[in-house]
Amino acid sequence: MADESSDSTEETRILRRAPLNTGAAPSAPTSEPVTQIVPRAQPVAVGPPRAARADPKSAIATAVTSILSGWATTVIATDLITGWWATDPLFCVAMGFLAAVSAAASISGLIALLLRRRTARLLVVVGAVIALLIFASLFVAGANLPALVYAMPLLPAASIVLAALPATARWSRSA
Repeated sequence: MADESSDSTEETRILRRAPLNTGAAPSAPTSEPVTQIVPRAQPVAVGPPRAARADPKSAIATAVTSILSGWATTVIATDLITGWWATDPLFCVAMGFLAAVSAAASISGLIALLLRRRTARLLVVVGAVIALLIFASLFVAGANLPALVYAMPLLPAASIVLAALPATARWSRSA
């Protein structure tokens, strides 16, 4: 039993909160103030300064012309497929495949451009080049077309030029 009582006093001594030395508390010197004002921390720039935000005008123009180019390409490919299906189904299947690849490249390029991805410009250019192939097939097939259709290949060409601009590259890199 004596061992049990000594164990309990050791446990309470370890957990004791009162200081062992119960002498008088030291007093603060009266010549210095008890509290001091700590100056506020000043912000410090770390790393190189950020470059100015790139102008989004060329990227917006690229996106708009790419959307219009995709719309025009889809209209022309659909017209080709419906008009020529009875005479040349293989040609129509090829146009459908090219239209699907052009649409996939253009749509993913537009999304990537808006998300400022590096591959965006390449995808927009690939979609526009395939659209130019579709328009070239119109002229090779000798289709009877309205005059407006002859101006439509300017849209994919404009998409290529706008995607290749250095300002579009700067905008896509300045995320």
